[in-house]
Amino acid sequence: MKIINSVLLICGLAFLVIFMSLLEPQNLLGTEYDVRVINGFTNNSSLPLVIWCSSKENDLGGRALQEKDDFSWRLRTNFWGTSNHFVCTMKWDKKRKRFDAFKIPRDVQRCGPFRKCSWLVREDGFYFSNDEVNWKKDFSW
Repeated sequence: MKIINSVLLICGLAFLVIFMSLLEPQNLLGTEYDVRVINGFTNNSSLPLVIWCSSKENDLGGRALQEKDDFSWRLRTNFWGTSNHFVCTMKWDKKRKRFDAFKIPRDVQRCGPFRKCSWLVREDGFYFSNDEVNWKKDFSW
């Protein structure tokens, strides 16, 4: 009886994996997201925007961004639809802000069908877009 139950369990799991891959094949290997942070300041030629991003498993390092420069990376969720939580620290002049650049519960839907998660950092705050045309202010410095 134990052998039959084990075989049924294995067959059930195999069916579930095959069924999920037919519905959304990208979920079998995970889903890719593109994350981009853009310096949207209008005049900071003498003072760059400094960015440093990391997750528990990935330190992406830091950059000094001049006007219109960007810092971007691609990530992949795992089979279960989870991923690293990416946090970025921004520094400009005397201002400093740490924010969630990518967080699955918040971003899985709002990054849109093309899975594009873009941030535009301006003098008055941080703006989010999934098409880089329509920007919505998420929070201030």
